[in-house]
Amino acid sequence: MTPPVDPVLLRIGPIAIQWYGVLITIGILLGAVYAARQAPRQGIQPDHVWNGLVVVIILGIIGARLYHVFSSPQGGGLGWEWYRQHPLDILKIWQGGLGIYGAIIGGILGVALYAWRHKLPLLTLLDLGAPGLALGQAIGRWGNFINQELYGPPTGSSWWGVKIDAAHRLEMYPISQYPPDTLFHPTFLYESLWCLMLFLVLAYLAKKRADRLRDGDIFGGYIVGYALGRFWIEFFRPDAWMLGPLAAAQWFGLAMALVGVALLLLRHRGPAAPAESANGEKAGNGGTDEP
Repeated sequence: MTPPVDPVLLRIGPIAIQWYGVLITIGILLGAVYAARQAPRQGIQPDHVWNGLVVVIILGIIGARLYHVFSSPQGGGLGWEWYRQHPLDILKIWQGGLGIYGAIIGGILGVALYAWRHKLPLLTLLDLGAPGLALGQAIGRWGNFINQELYGPPTGSSWWGVKIDAAHRLEMYPISQYPPDTLFHPTFLYESLWCLMLFLVLAYLAKKRADRLRDGDIFGGYIVGYALGRFWIEFFRPDAWMLGPLAAAQWFGLAMALVGVALLLLRHRGPAAPAESANGEKAGNGGTDEP
C-alpha cells in the first residue's frame, strides 16, 4: 500500500494546497456539523458551535505547534534542538509538525474561554465536541498516510503494511538496509480506525443512553478512550519523543486517562442532575448569551 496521490493537491502560484491540510479541515468541519446537529438536544444553540469553533481552532493550532516545537523526536525528526537554533521555523506550520495532545489541550482551553464568555455550561460544550473531535481525528490521520509520515517499524510481512519512499525514511531505516519494497506498520491507520470506533461508541451513547449520562460523561469517555488507544499505538512509533521508559505521548495518555476517570467518578458521586425542563432542555444549560 502506497499513497495514491501527491501530497500537494493544488498549486496556485507560490501557494501549495496540501492534502494534509484539506483532510484536517474536512475532519474539523464534519466534527462541527455533528456537534451543531446535537446541540439543540442539550439546549445549546447551533450557532454557538460555529462561533466557538474559531477560538478552538486557533488555540488548538497554537497548542499543537508548541507540543511539536518542544518535543525531542528520534530518527531525525525536527524538535526543540532544531527550533531553538532556527526560531523562525516555528511559524512554518505548513511544513508539518502538529502534536495532537497539544491540540486537545489548546482546544479545551478554547472551549473553556468561549463557555466563560457566553455563560454556557462547560461540560455540556465539551460533551458536544468530543465525538466530533474523534471523527475529525479519524479523517485527518489519512493526511499522514499521504505525507508518508508517522509510520511504524517494518512489519516483517509480505502483504501487510505501507511502503515508504527513500526521501521519507527515518534515519534508522535507510534504503541500503531496508529495500524499497519493505512494508512498515501503518500507525496512521491504527489510530484512524481507533478514533472512528471511538466516535461511533460515543455517538451511540449520547443518543441512546442520554437518560443515564451526566454532563461530562461523553467528554470523559473520549479522553479515556483516546488515551488508551494512543498509549498502545505509541509502541509502534520508532520516532517517538521518549521520556524515560515510555514515549511522551504515553505519559500524556496516562495523565489524560487518569483525569478522565477522575471526572467520571466525581460526576457520579452525588445525586443525579435536575430533570429536563418541559421543552426538553437541561436545567441551567442556557441556549443564549443572556445571563
